Amino acid sequence: MDTLGSFAAKTHLAELLDRVARGEVITITRRGHPVARLVPVSATSDEARYRRCIEELRHARAGQDRGARRGARIAELIAKGRERG
Repeated sequence: MDTLGSFAAKTHLAELLDRVARGEVITITRRGHPVARLVPVSATSDEARYRRCIEELRHARAGQDRGARRGARIAELIAKGRERG
């Protein structure tokens, strides 16, 4: 990971974008303190996948029966969940 000041980053932005496209991660500093990080788009896809997964779980949970309140057995609920995939 490379670190550059904000002025150097501004001056060499096209070069930095090429490097990031090749997979590098670059930290940009202001007065010696990190303020931004340039990362390849593929590096953020894990976060997007995580957010989609959480949203799908919330959606599934919202439509799920609350059978436990009516005395459903946990084994039945597990089997039902496995059938859904």
